[in-house]
Amino acid sequence: MNQQQFNQQLCEFISAASTPFHAVREMVRRLQAAGFVALDESSALELQAGGRYYMTRNDSSIVAFVCGRESSPLEGMRMVGAHTDSPCLMVKPKPEKLCNGCFQLGVQVYGGALLNPWFDRDLSLAGRVSFQCADGQLRTALIDYRIPLATIPSLAIHLDRGVNDSRSINAQTDILPILFQQSGEDPADFRALLKARLLEEHPDCAVQQVLDFELAFYDTQPPAVIGLQHEFIASARLDNLLSCYVGLQALLQGDGAASSLLICNDHEEVGSQSLAGAHGPMLRSLLYRIAGSEHAYATLAERSLMISADNAHAIHPNFPDRHDDNHGPLMNQGPVIKVNASQRYASNSETTGFFRMIAAAEEVPVQAFVVRSDMGCGSTIGPITAGATGIRTIDIGVPTLGMHSIRETAGTRDSWDLCRVLRRFFNHPGPLAAR
Repeated sequence: MNQQQFNQQLCEFISAASTPFHAVREMVRRLQAAGFVALDESSALELQAGGRYYMTRNDSSIVAFVCGRESSPLEGMRMVGAHTDSPCLMVKPKPEKLCNGCFQLGVQVYGGALLNPWFDRDLSLAGRVSFQCADGQLRTALIDYRIPLATIPSLAIHLDRGVNDSRSINAQTDILPILFQQSGEDPADFRALLKARLLEEHPDCAVQQVLDFELAFYDTQPPAVIGLQHEFIASARLDNLLSCYVGLQALLQGDGAASSLLICNDHEEVGSQSLAGAHGPMLRSLLYRIAGSEHAYATLAERSLMISADNAHAIHPNFPDRHDDNHGPLMNQGPVIKVNASQRYASNSETTGFFRMIAAAEEVPVQAFVVRSDMGCGSTIGPITAGATGIRTIDIGVPTLGMHSIRETAGTRDSWDLCRVLRRFFNHPGPLAAR
């Protein structure tokens, strides 16, 4: 696979992964095709050297791992972490609104979304629906309309003459998507609309009643390689599906000699405090079960290393002053090591030194990001995972413009280079700590 093919498949993956649920489903499909076997969290683990396994939680988080043929997990696991969620607009439980003949849905903002770009987009709707079957059982299913079915129109400049000078957005009243025009006084029943969609996508589900849902709007414009020299990827959800895909490809391309693991958690954009998030017990519980005892777990943790992969802020050519003078990452100039003295990132000199070493072996350049000292700093699953597991961690990412917008931009070379580095990491035969 060359760089062009890699990025084309990245675009296809992101297009299919319209929500965290769909991202996990797509990853499961690719893992199963590569011979990975599903594990039941409630059952005893029966692992074999060279075995390939995965498990999911909440349908929106996934962990996949390889028991090394030549190096067992207790000799150290090479781990990569990312997250499946992105800022978006999620449908409220009782969302129906009818205003001047327009049927709209109430939404709540998920994560730190940049709201302005959501106006005047062709939006679709996807997510997970819980329903009662004809036999009385509770079941869930994923739906994805795929087609453009909603829009959030801007207010015309004639009615808001100062819009280009200043524009504030009221998340309660200004960003309600319009789905269709409806006559009458009472809005349509949204759950009835979902039931029809369920029967269309899953004709054998025997749905009797839609009980609840977790649905998000998304932009239907497909990902694309853009730029006069094809040097950029423009897409929704690059943060952080790009890292999920890169980590997955690196794991699938690994030689399997050393024990390696990929975890992609949900809910990073809202703090990770959930059963499926990095603050939850998913990873530590699995590693403990793999180790078999507290002492063995301590050995595994001491010998392992986690690379937390989450997009980094590329320097914006129109706003270069928003970066520290010496720490403004450029697109297509290599992955970025993220450092923060207040531990908003988990990188330290040992883990960054190791990353620089394996990147140099692949002849991949490395950049550094430190937020301006007079600005606040975001965070990742890196510090959370390090604190929960006791495993040394480094935070890295691909330089990105427009982060948390409905459409973000990254470099075509960076995703390819990061995959090469992570693949070498998974194949690294020696110890993962300085001796």
